[in-house]
Amino acid sequence: MPTGGIEKQDRYSLLLKIDRKIYRPRLYFKLKTSNMNQLRTFAYAIALGCLVGIGFDWQARTTVAATEGTLKLVANGEDFVRQGFTSKDGWEINFDRLWVNLGETTAYSTPSSFEPQKGDTKESIESQNQVDFEGQIIDLAAGEADAEPITVAEATASEDFYNALVWGLNTAESDSPIAGNTIVMQGQATKDGETVDFELGIDRPIDYVCGEFVGDERLGIVEANDPGQVEVTFHFDHLFGDADTPPDDALNQDALGFQPIAELASNGTVNLDESELASQLSEQDYQKLTEAIAGLGHVGEGHCVIDNS
Repeated sequence: MPTGGIEKQDRYSLLLKIDRKIYRPRLYFKLKTSNMNQLRTFAYAIALGCLVGIGFDWQARTTVAATEGTLKLVANGEDFVRQGFTSKDGWEINFDRLWVNLGETTAYSTPSSFEPQKGDTKESIESQNQVDFEGQIIDLAAGEADAEPITVAEATASEDFYNALVWGLNTAESDSPIAGNTIVMQGQATKDGETVDFELGIDRPIDYVCGEFVGDERLGIVEANDPGQVEVTFHFDHLFGDADTPPDDALNQDALGFQPIAELASNGTVNLDESELASQLSEQDYQKLTEAIAGLGHVGEGHCVIDNS
């Protein structure tokens, strides 16, 4: 039998044929039993290449998942604070200043929707990402009547939908303009030609647990090239009521109104802290005041619950 290149080629000749009917190449290997180890080596090489390829793909996916953007926290007293309103008992109320001492706020993204229930705390939130914001004292009445909500802070955030918010009102330090208080309201109320200048201080700390913002647009979505926003909202119509809402509506039934405050005026002025309000208002009216203050905190029109932990 002849020896040389032809004999070696016969051991493992590679034939490439073309199936002209379906235009697909077919590979034919003529291999002797002694060459199976070479086939195994070839198969192992292909498998290793696939694993390496998968590894690189996973790294790419991890990089995409870690993309970050910006999340902004804003505070909103709504038109009631910026533009004034008429209380349920007919007093036209305008605020010169409305300070709140906003504590540390945390925005969370949760694997599913989060609707806070009575008794929930921040530990009730199962989160996959969270963003912390430092607190500060804010004047909700600052700016023009049509001003945008007040920016409190901005922070770097992972791309996600932040659909839960925990925030609170803290007692201000002694060197602050509202020392010892969580809320201070300054302004004027007018009815039937009578004007009352008022300054009311509230000193009770409150912690809120809230779900998703409810409003004209969806907030809390962070993308790399599109910053997101979360909002803490204050409903001061819950305290004084609203003349534009029916008298038998729950809002006005539960609100204190301004008349009980006006009756405490001396020479057209009311300047009282919470302990003085507690002693000078009737027991029923003070109860309405405390419940209304607790109900101030919202996320847009979304309700919050009090964290009593």
